[in-house]
Amino acid sequence: MLRLLSIEVQKLRYNKSARVISIVYFVLITFIALIASIEFNFGDINFRVADQGIFNFPFIWHFNTYIAAILKIFLAIVIVSMMANEYSYRTLKQNLIDGISKKEFVLSKFITVVGFAAVSTVFVFVVSMILGLSFSDYMEIGIIFSDLEYLLAYFIKLVGFFSFCLFLGVLVKRSAYAIGFLVIWWLAEGLLYLLMKWRFFRDTDIAENVMQFFPLTSMSNLIIEPATRLGAVQSAASQLGENLDKDYEVGILPLLIVSAWIFLFVYWSFLILKRRDL
Repeated sequence: MLRLLSIEVQKLRYNKSARVISIVYFVLITFIALIASIEFNFGDINFRVADQGIFNFPFIWHFNTYIAAILKIFLAIVIVSMMANEYSYRTLKQNLIDGISKKEFVLSKFITVVGFAAVSTVFVFVVSMILGLSFSDYMEIGIIFSDLEYLLAYFIKLVGFFSFCLFLGVLVKRSAYAIGFLVIWWLAEGLLYLLMKWRFFRDTDIAENVMQFFPLTSMSNLIIEPATRLGAVQSAASQLGENLDKDYEVGILPLLIVSAWIFLFVYWSFLILKRRDL
């Protein structure tokens, strides 16, 4: 496994575009810290974002993982381009000639996917810890380390999304086409949900119950949007007579569904390579 990982590291090391995109991704995550310094002045009223509780423990784990997950498309580009380069530069064929089996090749790519997800998760943990210790109103150990399941959900979400990108890269061979297919799939899931919700199953939960098993929707369900969880938003909604009662917990079912998709994407990638004439 270390041999396979070292091979992939060497490939990424000499891929300038992959290095640049990866750096941009991690720099953008650190920009979350800039939110803390944003201050709005409305006459005599001074409003600073950090004072609204978004960096309070344990809410910060929910907020930062949700925001960081939005940026995952940057690493997705690295994943699909990494796979596309294997075809463009014929390194895939050369690896097979050198004795690496197709199973080991797919495993090496999956290890890279897991590595990207793990590094990103650790990075989000460090950034969140620094921001939380700097701005949180709650410093008790029990509060600081509660809700860490959002980091697990973030890790699984990245592995699932990157595995999907890996599968698309293997399937269509070209990074631009793979990203295009990903966008089309995302739009298709959204359109299908709207059709089910507003055309076929109005005023029921059938659309949600069905769509939760689709890949991108199941990944989205791992970390629910955190904005409506804030006390200020809840109070404003109550005054307007709105009910924002949601289940913000990381659910076992979404974790299992995404884990199943991870297995399927990796397995299908292997089947495609196994049957394809390289």
